[in-house]
Amino acid sequence: MDGCRRNPYQLTDETPVYVISIAAQLSGLHPQTLRQYDRLGLVSPDRTAGRGRRYSARDIELLRTVQQLSQDEGINLAGIKRIIELENQVAALQQRVAELSAAVDGAAVAMQQREAQVHASYRRDLVPYQDVQQTSALVVWRPKPKRPTD
Repeated sequence: MDGCRRNPYQLTDETPVYVISIAAQLSGLHPQTLRQYDRLGLVSPDRTAGRGRRYSARDIELLRTVQQLSQDEGINLAGIKRIIELENQVAALQQRVAELSAAVDGAAVAMQQREAQVHASYRRDLVPYQDVQQTSALVVWRPKPKRPTD
């Protein structure tokens, strides 16, 4: 189990709590319009065991957005559905990018730590090799004359 436990009684924007009549009042739409939007797949609320619709605060906001796009912008319902799908896709892709960025950052930190471990393991008694440039100079070696031994 993960370390974060959510309170089952805590309400979030996604918590389905509003029946259709309240959702209609909050969104300024007729309940039949909400049913139509549900049938078209524009706003799909959660369902109770008895198949009753339960709308969340996010659903209410989406209903308002659909109404605004339809009334103020003149976009038909098929266009609105496509806009919603694309916005959901963008949100999912942004979430994925954030996850991948976090993974890359984590991998970079791990790589830096591993690199530091490798550098720390270098032997300090060895001298780094330096390439000697070859020249055409001639070196003559003459042994020292031997001294007579007593």
